[in-house]
Amino acid sequence: METQPGPRQPAHGPWGRGGGAAGNGHTHEPSLALHIEDLTVSYGYRPVLWDIDLDIPPGVLGAVVGPNGAGKSTLIKAVLGMVPIAAGHIYVFGRPHREQLHRIGYVPQRTSVDWDFPTTALDVVTMGLYGQLGWIRRPGRRERQKAWEALEQVGMEGYADRQISQLSGGQQQRVFLARALVQDADLYLMDEPMAGVDATTERHIIELLKDLRTRGKTVLVVHHDLQTVPQYFDWLVLLNVRIVAQGPMDQVYTLENLRRTYGGQISLLQDLPGGPGQAGQDRPAQQADAREE
Repeated sequence: METQPGPRQPAHGPWGRGGGAAGNGHTHEPSLALHIEDLTVSYGYRPVLWDIDLDIPPGVLGAVVGPNGAGKSTLIKAVLGMVPIAAGHIYVFGRPHREQLHRIGYVPQRTSVDWDFPTTALDVVTMGLYGQLGWIRRPGRRERQKAWEALEQVGMEGYADRQISQLSGGQQQRVFLARALVQDADLYLMDEPMAGVDATTERHIIELLKDLRTRGKTVLVVHHDLQTVPQYFDWLVLLNVRIVAQGPMDQVYTLENLRRTYGGQISLLQDLPGGPGQAGQDRPAQQADAREE
């Protein structure tokens, strides 16, 4: 069901907004890791994202949550310059996003990757350094050592020479996480990195993401499990074609906001601890799968 644009939500929160010119090449909102103004993305005549205003402060571990077709993956791709935008501006650490791609690490949806491509896990991680090498230089010993260390971070060094097609889904996801880590980016964008992995892999991934936050990195994750959102993240963006709400987890993760985001697609069980709304009294127990097709 297509969502009609609703009342516009202000992009700024209690942290305020700074000034600055908004033209190409100008610094704009430099205090924010990611700043989006009036963003619209359409596929044909159908808006996938409509009039998006979004502010992500540096150093947060944030989740982007919403129902199927909400535009979650499209939002990530728009920041990366992978889809054309109909209107709006995107800034990364105060500069136009296309000037800052070298500061962004990306983990795509596992289902969007051709896992039959004949390459090893170490080669996949090394590809994360191609942007630093340019078109002429080839990766050498130094780059392969960095890739090996990234595989160690995700517990996959023992599979460095294994063909990527021979790995399990969780192992493949760890390899792509290592490819993002090797870039030593400032902003990490991850499209459902914990989808389809086992509980052990999920715990390992979230510990890595928390470590990135501790190191001052900014991490924004498309996530589908409402149950784990408040456990894993400290910042929340609720999206359904437009921004429904955004901000610190304890302010945004409420029953009212979830109902506004999911409408009739979400059913709630009351009086479960740790959930939104009533100082941790109501938790969403079941929801329509929030993954974007």
